[in-house]
Amino acid sequence: MTYDNEVSITMRAQSQNEAFARVAAASFVAPLDPLLNDLTDIKTAVSEAVTNAIIHGYENKEGYVFLTFRRHGQVIYVTVTDEGVGIEDIKQAMTPLYTSKPELERSGMGFTVMQTFMDHIDVISAPGRGTTVEMYKTIVRQGYPSGLNSMFSSRGNAGER
Repeated sequence: MTYDNEVSITMRAQSQNEAFARVAAASFVAPLDPLLNDLTDIKTAVSEAVTNAIIHGYENKEGYVFLTFRRHGQVIYVTVTDEGVGIEDIKQAMTPLYTSKPELERSGMGFTVMQTFMDHIDVISAPGRGTTVEMYKTIVRQGYPSGLNSMFSSRGNAGER
């Protein structure tokens, strides 16, 4: 598949970079003029995937998180990869409320949030080899409901009477 746009980012596995990943996601999606809900969904899913890589993948040790955004038409593809400890049982890890770090008071809802907010999510992982989360979402363009579009377009520019 040929993508309309693609951006790759490599960042250190540090919790402060989660906020940067959210802003990067918003910046990448913004030219599509998304609904606020869609923009928030993507930012939140990216935040959860990056946080998982830092907390669970590297267990707060040194490493890098690789983030890629791709666009094909109105579909945004996001890939978040770490080279950390990997996941032994993906199905268990994706179970709502399951956390491998209860001592850190983690909610165990990261994958559930990603699944809820994105159209599709795949998790590829192996112990000792890291984890890749691939997800995508179709963006609905922002705008007025169809009846309002025709009403406003017939009025001309704002402020004209």
